[in-house]
Amino acid sequence: MTKISFGWICNTVARQGTEIKDLSRENDRTIEHIAGIFPNLWFDDHFHKDNAPTLESWTYLTYITAKFPQFTVGPLVMAQSFRNPALIAKMTSTLQYLTGGRLILGIGAGWKEDEHLAYGYPFPPGKVRLEHLEDAVNIIRTMWTQSPASYEGMHLSIHQAENQPLPNPVPPLLIGGLGEKVTLKLVAKYADWMNFTFTDPDTYAHKMNVLRAHCQDVGRDFESIRKSVWAYVSITPDGEVPPEDKEGRFLVYGTPQQVTETLRRYTDVGVTHFMLRFMDFPKFDGIDLFIEKVMPEFS
Repeated sequence: MTKISFGWICNTVARQGTEIKDLSRENDRTIEHIAGIFPNLWFDDHFHKDNAPTLESWTYLTYITAKFPQFTVGPLVMAQSFRNPALIAKMTSTLQYLTGGRLILGIGAGWKEDEHLAYGYPFPPGKVRLEHLEDAVNIIRTMWTQSPASYEGMHLSIHQAENQPLPNPVPPLLIGGLGEKVTLKLVAKYADWMNFTFTDPDTYAHKMNVLRAHCQDVGRDFESIRKSVWAYVSITPDGEVPPEDKEGRFLVYGTPQQVTETLRRYTDVGVTHFMLRFMDFPKFDGIDLFIEKVMPEFS
């Protein structure tokens, strides 16, 4: 059985009313605080949000990876539409070499229209973006294992692309997204990991049934895919109810016992890794209570 593990999601967007120097300092303090306890660091991939100072995720991920060499790192998830997939293959191969194999590549179709248009990227319909994602995954996987590499896709292609040094080991590939018809089929065909964001346990269980069916259709072992979930956590000794999330995201909240019970509902349907962001950041109250009372229940 795969051990249950936990990762912390670094903040790439400064909190309201703070400066970018505060963001860097607060992240560093938290990373130092969880070193040796949380093995993974994750970075969301956005260019701007609510006019707040924002760090570009791949640059920041690379910086943090060098600064804190005890962690495995990954984008959660990299929007394939923001970067040429051959470039992604080269970037990830380089980082995998330099870090001795500490990268998990999370990738998705890209969903935030305003960022695409603001930065001059096209934002085609979802069907086309998912076709681009499949091409991107095939290009990246091909370039991770062959040099020179060639691939002709529906929209994207490479021709005798050199990629030395090849990554060794090949990074795990995580595909993020909830779409039942296409995205989860891509997970079944290509992914080592999968991820859902802000998904309640009942919905997660339903999506697992859909993924299982796709795995049967493509001849994939469902158990070979590592299941993960991104969750916002509010944990207090008395189970204080947090304010309703303005974006409608599912929140894991309550006493340590209540939080444990909620996380158990995920592990019961196969989740083995939790990517967490604590709602009282940059304070340590929540994360310390989680480490003390919740994590031992999953050891």
